[in-house]
Amino acid sequence: MKSTGPLAACQLIAFATIVDVERAKRFYRDTLGLTLVNEEPPFALVFDANGTMVRLGMAKKLPEAHGTVLGWQVPQIKVVVEELQKAGVSLERFDGLVQDEQGIWSSPTGAKVAWFRDPDGNILSISEHPAFETLKSSSA
Repeated sequence: MKSTGPLAACQLIAFATIVDVERAKRFYRDTLGLTLVNEEPPFALVFDANGTMVRLGMAKKLPEAHGTVLGWQVPQIKVVVEELQKAGVSLERFDGLVQDEQGIWSSPTGAKVAWFRDPDGNILSISEHPAFETLKSSSA
């Protein structure tokens, strides 16, 4: 059943904080391949992530990170992990999680997740969610 709440049909905006604007620009644009849409000094860099606005707020220091701040759902996580590693991105390993040789964790629901950091230390993720794709296609 499709939700009819006030935000159900609205486009999501993703937010993260950066301290080094040029370094963040190179990472998000050149390493991750996002399109830089706008620079709003001293407020934000704005990127397009496949139709989702990503606003990287400019700050003098980072707030303490408590988990993933941005994530991408990908169709084949192993392929994307290889592409990120070829681009020089290192995956994170976390105590208490059993991650495979590539750094991918498999959740009890079948989702697969891998984490990495941007140059400012923000935790980013990629994930493959077969159950979500099945749910989306059955409700369409």
